[in-house]
Amino acid sequence: MTDPILTTIAATGFTVAFFHAAIPTHWLPFVLVSRARGWSRSKTLAVAAFAGLGHVALTSLLGLGIAWFGFTVDEEIGHTFSQIAGVILLAVGLYYLWQQFRGAGIRHHVVAGSHHHATVHCGKESSSHWEHELQDSELLSGDRAAIGGLFLMLTLSPCEGFLPIYLSGVQFGWPGFFLLSGILAVATLTGMTLFTWLTLVGFGRFELKRFERWESGLLGTLFLFLGVIVLVLRHEH
Repeated sequence: MTDPILTTIAATGFTVAFFHAAIPTHWLPFVLVSRARGWSRSKTLAVAAFAGLGHVALTSLLGLGIAWFGFTVDEEIGHTFSQIAGVILLAVGLYYLWQQFRGAGIRHHVVAGSHHHATVHCGKESSSHWEHELQDSELLSGDRAAIGGLFLMLTLSPCEGFLPIYLSGVQFGWPGFFLLSGILAVATLTGMTLFTWLTLVGFGRFELKRFERWESGLLGTLFLFLGVIVLVLRHEH
């Protein structure tokens, strides 16, 4: 991977996917269900990884649709597509920054069919709130229901922030798509299992609420940066 544009896209994609996985909705439910069901650490991490695979699979499937469409358009308009992709990245970045400015910085807050907002973090108050919600769900009725519910929860909330990364990689064809899908999988599964494990072994008090609150702002900044890189470096090529 020697192309500076692809290197930048890959690094940005890893950052987006990893910090997306750091959001408590991607690991706190596994910790709470694990405690309620009496699971071992290894089983909890295995369930988190299993659910993460579903999360990655649906995101990659959506990315496949974007890539397929992009390849078709790229064949028609050639090098102009990279310029269009750069402009789209800038537009997406501005959209996320606008979301942050209007107070919608948090992107994913769905668990057990309930919607959560800025109160979701890993402190006592948040954990108690989530535990209360779990009491009324089917996630605690049995291991199969718990594992299936956690899997569906993550699978049906794909990493929307990674989709523009797929768009920016269209110019590199199928090798670029598979590389980005691999990066998505590694970053997501690493983030989910890492933060699940840290909480299980007693580091559950670290604060991610501030990061979560600024998620849209972070994504907006990353996409603006990536859009500029794609436009500038592709122009130089």
